[in-house]
Formats: sequence, C-alpha cells, structure tokens
Amino acid sequence: MNEKIIGFIGLGLIGGSIARGLKRYDPNIEIMAYMRTRSRLEQAKKDGIVDVILDGIGPELSRCDIIFLCTPVEYNAQYLAAIKPLLKEGAFITDVGSTKTSIHQEVLRLGLEKSFAGGHPMAGSEKTGYENSSDHLLENAFYIITPSGGLDPKSAALRPEDSDDPLCRRLTAVAKAIGAIPMLLDYREHDNVVAATSHLPHIVASSLVNLVRDSDDQNATMKQVAAGGFKDITRIASSSPEMWEQICVTNQKPIAQILERYIQSLTGILDDIRSASHPALHEMFESARDYRNSFTSRAKGPLAPDYSFSVDVVDEAGAISTIAVILAAKGINIKNIGINNNREQGEGALRITFYEKEAMETARARLEQYHYELRP
Repeated sequence: MNEKIIGFIGLGLIGGSIARGLKRYDPNIEIMAYMRTRSRLEQAKKDGIVDVILDGIGPELSRCDIIFLCTPVEYNAQYLAAIKPLLKEGAFITDVGSTKTSIHQEVLRLGLEKSFAGGHPMAGSEKTGYENSSDHLLENAFYIITPSGGLDPKSAALRPEDSDDPLCRRLTAVAKAIGAIPMLLDYREHDNVVAATSHLPHIVASSLVNLVRDSDDQNATMKQVAAGGFKDITRIASSSPEMWEQICVTNQKPIAQILERYIQSLTGILDDIRSASHPALHEMFESARDYRNSFTSRAKGPLAPDYSFSVDVVDEAGAISTIAVILAAKGINIKNIGINNNREQGEGALRITFYEKEAMETARARLEQYHYELRP
C-alpha cells in the first residue's frame, strides 16, 4: 500500500475502524477528517487517529491520495461534485456504502469513472459512532470492491489484485492492510446480493420486533420472555434507523424484488401450517438447517462474529467468580459474561463472550479440563 495521505468524510463506526486499522498498519499515514460532530473528531485526534480536523470540504483535500466517503449512502453521492475539483492527479475517491448502484450512477453522471472505485466493508455492529470503532473490526471481513465500469461476469473469478482496473488494485491493497478480504463484484450484482443477505434480514428483524410489540398483552409478557432466541435473531433491529431508511430508498428495486419473494414463501408456509403438512414443514426446517450449517465462519458478514459459548452451571453464588478465576489464571480476557434468563435452546446458565476466536478456543479447552459442560 503506497497511499500516505488519506481523507475521511464521515468518521463513524466504519470510517473510524478503517482509520484505526490504517494507523495500526502504518502510524506515519496522515489522516484528515470531516464530520458534523466535531467533538468526535477532537476525540479521534486525542486518540492519535486523526492528524488534521477539517472544517468542511475544502482545499486541504487536494493533498489526499484517497478520500473515503463514510456518511449515509444518500449523502455520499452528494459529496462527489464538491470533491471532484479538489482531486489531485492520481488521487481517487471511494465509499463504504451498503448500496452501490446509486453512487455509481452519480459517478457516471459526473464523469468520475477514472477517479472512483466503490467499496463495501461487510462488517459492522448494532452499535454506531466513532466511539464504537476499533482497529480490528474489519479483520477477516469481506471488503467488496465495485469497479466504476462494472464487471464482466467472467472477471468475477479474478483475484482483486489481478484486476485490470488500477483503482481496484489500490483499494485491494488498502483492504489487505486493515486485514480485510477483498472481493470484486459488479455494483448491480452487489446490490442484489446484499438485498437478500443483509437488507432483508434487517427489515424482517425490525418487523418482528414491531409485531411482538403490537401483539403483547398489558403485562408485556412477550417482551419479558423474549430474552432468548427472539432477542438474538432480532439484534440487528437496534441498528441506525437513519442508515436503514436510506438503504431501503437507494436499493429500492432489489429489496422490493427479494421482499416480494419472501412474502410469497411466507404465504406458502402459512398454507402448510394451516393444512398441517408434516412433510412440507419438515423439509423447510431440514433444508434451512443444512444450508445454514454449510455457512463459513471465516468472514464476519454485516455484523461482528460471536466469539462466545454457554456454560452449564448451577445458578448459585460464586459460579461466575470461579470461572473468571480459572480463565484469568491463563491470561484469558473476557469481553462479557452474563446470565441466560432463557434456556429455550438448551443453553447453559452463563454466556461468555471473548474478543478473539483464539481466546474463545483456549477458554473452551481450559473449562473442559475442569469438566464444565459447554454449549455453542
């Protein structure tokens, strides 16, 4: 990676994590940033992540080798026209938006094809903001790169570093520098893929939460017992409403198409339940289980991986402290430890979460030596 001066428009969870990752890779990289919340920029400067705080889109950006657009997707496209006259020779713009077609259309309208490569780091959290960013958020996460001119399906098998687009090769180097896994996709295909794997799940999670809210009794019984599986599968409903509103608008057609297919599938499931069709229902759950079990755990996807397991212990005084001492004796750092209030899937009484996969595996082996019964 040869880029030495990098600009950020927006420095939230993803922008902040990219900036942190780049500083970890090379502390001598100069980072300048602009966002509306100046207090967060001042904190980033105190942290040694931002070197220059910008007051807006101005001539300072003409020093940059790369400019990252890290604002909500609709705003990213709006910044292109203002930045275009500030680009120095050889510099380029990229974004981190969850939808790609709308910004690529604006790139074509402005004649910026030779100065733009789209990007989408497939990592995140239900938490937002610079304060929740980290230098390892994007490690082993797919970083999708979308060339301005689109991508021939035959080129999809290419390694990103072998692309004939020099900007894609440079963005590939950036992705690798922060530990991500670069992947080339046509921007239109990208929007179809994420509509099914990221956008629809958020819509479903939010609609499920609202359905339970509207169906609950006056004692909030549903809310009270939702601490188990329901809470897990709807975790992403806690994400930024502003971000997801814009995603739905900018990726309207692919989301509408996959949502229509999903509604049709739910209608079919409803018919199977009403007719008590044992074979059809069994096939649905079996095929879903088999396909889900085939997923790789290498990449983080839209949310960070869950490095955790449950421990089956009697809920009594001293249970937590005993386990904490056992793990601390081996220098294992615990990110979080809590009591399961719901055992609907046979979980243990304690749920322990770790920062890294290696720590989780070491802790698992350590507790098994003490004959604790562990569950995923």
